[in-house]
Amino acid sequence: MMMSESDQPKPPIVVSEDSSKVQLQMELASANYGCKHYRRRCKIRAPCCDEVFDCRHCHNEAKNALEINPLHRHDVPRHHVKWVICSLCGTEQDVGQNCVSCGVCMGNYFCRKCKFFDDDVSKKQYHCDECGICRTGGRENFFHCSKCGCCYSNLIKGAHRCVEQAMHHNCAVCFEFLFDSTRNIAVLSCGHTIHMECVKEMERHRRYACPVCSKSICDMSNVWRKLDEEIASTPMPEMYKNKKVWILCNDCEETSEVQFHIVGYKCLSCSSYNTRQIQGGPPPSCSSRVAEHEAYEAQLPSSCFDVSCMDSDIENEDRRLTWTCGMIFSHQLVA
Repeated sequence: MMMSESDQPKPPIVVSEDSSKVQLQMELASANYGCKHYRRRCKIRAPCCDEVFDCRHCHNEAKNALEINPLHRHDVPRHHVKWVICSLCGTEQDVGQNCVSCGVCMGNYFCRKCKFFDDDVSKKQYHCDECGICRTGGRENFFHCSKCGCCYSNLIKGAHRCVEQAMHHNCAVCFEFLFDSTRNIAVLSCGHTIHMECVKEMERHRRYACPVCSKSICDMSNVWRKLDEEIASTPMPEMYKNKKVWILCNDCEETSEVQFHIVGYKCLSCSSYNTRQIQGGPPPSCSSRVAEHEAYEAQLPSSCFDVSCMDSDIENEDRRLTWTCGMIFSHQLVA
């Protein structure tokens, strides 16, 4: 009886010894390749100093260490990398995803433009031609703002304030360059950018204004209302009742002439207390405001004005506050 073609026994699949050896090498090396920054099976030869490093971050950390002469510190120009070394067989070769000698895949994600390899594709890496570098998070979740000069989350598309080259500078808190930073970055309502970790560090030190432009970084309306109540219940002595000062609002940038008060100055345009005195009295430094406050407080009954009590009252509303140069800030973390 004749068997149909589909019934014919299929020949066994033959796996070559070389391919089996490569697969075994990959499995054995899977727990011991790459560095603390990336999982991959290659190293790079830095074109700037002709030395071999696991990745560009390893190079930059080594060449910018404190013990290095400041004149010799430098970063690797990632786009100029021409040679990579296979971590399995040690072959030095042109940049490519697979080793020309043993055939191992050096990284599941590979960008020829950035000379970048990474096995952890859960980061959803993608290359942005406008930025000129690879970013993480998935191309579908980000858009490139040509004025800000970087990729932002779709969550703030059409809602962020554009600032020319917003991320092409150092973080105003830690001074790390932001554009190619691997740490999360917060876009403040004013359009300036700093690390999310630095926003939290500012909160821990009770700082709630942008370190670049001094604008409030969150909704302060509840705190301003509390200050209204505090000022209404704190009468000024006769010597200050007719004293006027000019102020500049850090939030709306308008100037106003307002009644002098030791608690704070309210902007007549936007009702913010995030203001600074510009005319009509001594320079609004911390020391002068504190001295003025102490002199005034000495003339009042002890129950009339107590900064610590005022802080406590508002902290009961689950807000973190500070008394700094006559201004109170309450912070809610930006998403």
